[in-house]
Amino acid sequence: MGGIWLALIGGIVFLLGYKYYSKLIAERIYRLDPNYVTPAHQYKDGVDFVPTNKFVLWGHHFTSVAGAAPIVGPAIAVYWGWLPAFLWVILGTVFAAGVHDFGTLVLSVRNKGQSVGTLASKLIGKRAKVLFLCIILILVLMVNAVFAWVIANLFITFPASVLSVFIQIPLAVWIGYRVYKRSGSMLLPSLVALAVMYLSAIVASRVKFLQIDLVQYFGGEGATSLFGLSATSMAFFVWIVILMIYVYVASTLPVWKLLQPRDYINSHQLVVGLALLYLGLLFSNPTITAPMTNASADVSWFPLLFITIACGAISGFHGLVSSGTSSKQLSKETEARFVGYLGAVGEGALALIAIIACITFFPNIEEFKATYSGFAAASGAGLGVFIKGAGQLATGLGIPADIAATIVSVIIVSFAATTLDSSVRLMRYIIAELGEEYHVRPLTKTHVATTIAVVSSAALTLLPQGPKGFGSGGYLLWPLFGTSNQLLAGISLLLITIWLKRQGRNYIATLVPMLFLMFMTLWAMINQVIFEWSGIGQAEGNMLLFIFGSIILIFTLWILITAASSLTKRGDDPTQFTA
Repeated sequence: MGGIWLALIGGIVFLLGYKYYSKLIAERIYRLDPNYVTPAHQYKDGVDFVPTNKFVLWGHHFTSVAGAAPIVGPAIAVYWGWLPAFLWVILGTVFAAGVHDFGTLVLSVRNKGQSVGTLASKLIGKRAKVLFLCIILILVLMVNAVFAWVIANLFITFPASVLSVFIQIPLAVWIGYRVYKRSGSMLLPSLVALAVMYLSAIVASRVKFLQIDLVQYFGGEGATSLFGLSATSMAFFVWIVILMIYVYVASTLPVWKLLQPRDYINSHQLVVGLALLYLGLLFSNPTITAPMTNASADVSWFPLLFITIACGAISGFHGLVSSGTSSKQLSKETEARFVGYLGAVGEGALALIAIIACITFFPNIEEFKATYSGFAAASGAGLGVFIKGAGQLATGLGIPADIAATIVSVIIVSFAATTLDSSVRLMRYIIAELGEEYHVRPLTKTHVATTIAVVSSAALTLLPQGPKGFGSGGYLLWPLFGTSNQLLAGISLLLITIWLKRQGRNYIATLVPMLFLMFMTLWAMINQVIFEWSGIGQAEGNMLLFIFGSIILIFTLWILITAASSLTKRGDDPTQFTA
């Protein structure tokens, strides 16, 4: 069967979901009010609270949540066959992710632009807020560490992409000043910036001295550099330092100076990238060579599939972006559907093409099975398979393979960088909230909170332990990402459900995906904590994962018990919360 059929079916489902289901949610359940004064106007400060054009905000939101995760998760999950991954992506996007992202945005807008962590205090209780903020803090720390790891390694593997990525920064600053100081449209300048980026990527792919290859600078592959480190490890260290300096600056600047214009450029880049891949799919129509289901898998897909594909089906991190940055920039409440639900649909489209690129890359099923020989092998090979598969799709449009690979890597790095600095900004908010909660004034200061966020993220990324050696620290806690991310999404859906119930509205649309997600994720996490990481019944476990996993699991169960009481009790005062 040709891969184009999966794209066609998925596209139709996404279109129907946005056109009809999101409209039903907007009008009958969330009840958007065009006259409601949003926090962006009510608390306008020119730094975090900035009324923003819906297309620009969609660009920020979409690229902040897209990142590399909706590529990596599906690229790994096709190990169980393409059918389970395909169904979870399209159905999860329409009935879970869209409702979740849209709902956390509306809930935050209706409550002064506050984060889901703060809203947990209002809806469940003060203790639940602190527990929830701790879970969120661990999650964003993992996101920071792993995405920094991904970017640094892509810079090392594809040095031709570096120039294009760094050119984007001054271009975004120029656009920000041009639009907000002199006023004017951001569309044309951002398209020009995108053209400059891709032109530099094409030239760097063919001109050696424009490739910023730090491995060669430190002596080449296999050479020993400073402090006894290999050239590759030294290059990795330098890139992490540079990235952390960048995210410190990016996460403390007013959003209009860098974050919004760069994200708007990236939104076009995402559209262009998706267009290239889907057009390449249309013209080449490669055959699916991966199995529909993998009966010989060494790990069961149930329930692991639902935490392996997080972003691209549903992700708790999206709720942090919706309530952390997007809610502070939403100009009109009625635009929440466009920003929140359509943002989720865009990510679903990215996850879908990631699946298609991976399952059509191999010439035959034997080579697919050789690469995806086990779940561990799939976890290590997934991103690389996508880049090669996406490059193969792009060659269907006549683009040379080396240029296609560079452009794909530029797109992935741009998305990951967008998520990284948004995540650091969110981490700063959380640290400040904890500082306010416990009256630790230094933690409420922007630069103190940002320093803690950046230093802790860098330390985790650069930990020298783990099977991958130096710089593998981000992966030490990565197995926790899927479960904690999905638990966060489930808790956010629970908060929306409680809010809807207290407003006397129908909450089935949020309750059903919440129960499904909680069941699958708790099942997977209990299995991991008790039977895998504890070492019970095995030669050795993983004490670090066991400790952090146990903390997250206990905190989650505590929140659920408290929330269950709040959800079932009668006599709630609906005036306590903004309708």
